[in-house]
Order: sequence, then structure tokens, then C-alpha cells
Amino acid sequence: MLIVKKLSKAFGDVKAVSGINFCLEKGVTALLGPNGAGKTTLLRMLSGYYAPDDGEVLINNLSVTENRTEALKSFAYVPENGALYSEMTVASYVEFMAKLHHLSYENFVDNFVSLIKELRLENVVNKQCDKLSKGFKRRVALAGALIHRPQILILDEPTEGLDPNQKFLIRDFLHNYGRLHTVLISTHIMEEVEAFADRVLLLNHGKLLCDTTPDGLKSLTPANDIETAFRSMTFDK
Repeated sequence: MLIVKKLSKAFGDVKAVSGINFCLEKGVTALLGPNGAGKTTLLRMLSGYYAPDDGEVLINNLSVTENRTEALKSFAYVPENGALYSEMTVASYVEFMAKLHHLSYENFVDNFVSLIKELRLENVVNKQCDKLSKGFKRRVALAGALIHRPQILILDEPTEGLDPNQKFLIRDFLHNYGRLHTVLISTHIMEEVEAFADRVLLLNHGKLLCDTTPDGLKSLTPANDIETAFRSMTFDK
């Protein structure tokens, strides 16, 4: 379980995140908001990369600020441009990530075999990471993050710039992963929200405007359209 209590962060005079509260359990939640809404700052506080000015993040009742190492054992974060080690092969990179989490060899092998199959990486498993296409790089970064099977998975723009087939593959994987785990994705793609999100958090100017479902967000406008609802709540005239 991921609990966010009164979370705030400022950079100088700019209040990037202001007094946000929510609780996430199993399922896929989409974090929406225009550029500059505070989404990336929020994700970085959830991961412990930024310390909040106020409030706290709890993962399975452990404070990320006070007990970061223990709290993040069941957590994984994949930023928008998740860096891979270019000289490593796909297999060596994922094994490296497993070692960082002190995974036993047996657990590594079991998880590796299933992830390579689920993410369709069989044909590139021995290729160097810098030789891969953007879509494969995204999937390899995801495999590295998931090798220890975290209970909570956070992704920043996981399908940005991918072709329709690559988007479908990642969406389908995340939808299935969210059946038993907590998945939070930051995205600008409205079709993605409707395709597989169970819940929506809408952020603007650092504040949480609504916490609802995709259908609930659509119903906020007479057009019953998610893009129209998004614009009506976030467009600065």
C-alpha cells in the first residue's frame, strides 16, 4: 500500500506540489496533468529522490523519508528516460539489477525467464542495450525494474514515442501486473487512461484536482469525453 499525506515541495517561490493526499492499493492508477503540473516532482518524492518540504510518503506503513532503504524494497520507479548501461547486454543489465536487490540466483532465473517472455525480449536478450530501438529500451528498463517483483511500480510516460504495437504490449503487461500489484503511471495519453486505468489522479499547478475513475472524469462534462474534461479542468485561459 502506498499512502501520501499532505505532501508538498517548493523550488524557490514555485510551489511544485501542494498538500497532496491519496492512498493506492492494487490496480492501475493514471496520474494526469499538463506540463508543469507537478507530476514528475511528485513521482520523485514517492521514490525518495526528492525529500518533501512537508508531509510524508508511506510504503507498507514505512516512511520513505525516515526508513528509505527498507521502504523501497517493495518499490520500483522507471523514469521517462530510464537510463540503461549501454555497454551491457539485456541479460547482463537485468542480472545487474537483480544483484542490486540481493535476489537469490534461483529467484533471478525464475523471474528473468518469465519477464523475458512476458515482455517479448527473447530476440534481443544477448544484444547490447545501446543497439536497441526505443521500444526495446523501454521494455528492458521495465524488466530491470520488475526483476524483484515489486509490490508498487511507478512509471513516468511509459509509452511516450512508441508505435501502436509497442504501446499495446506495455499496456497489456501493466494491466495484468496491476491485478495483483499497485501500478501508478504518469501519462499525457488519454486513450491510455481509458484503455487500462482503474483510477485517475488529476493534478494541476501542484494541486490534486480530483481522484476518480476514467468514467467519473468523463462524466464531469456534458460531452462525456475524457479529453474535454481534462481541458476544462486544466486549461489556463
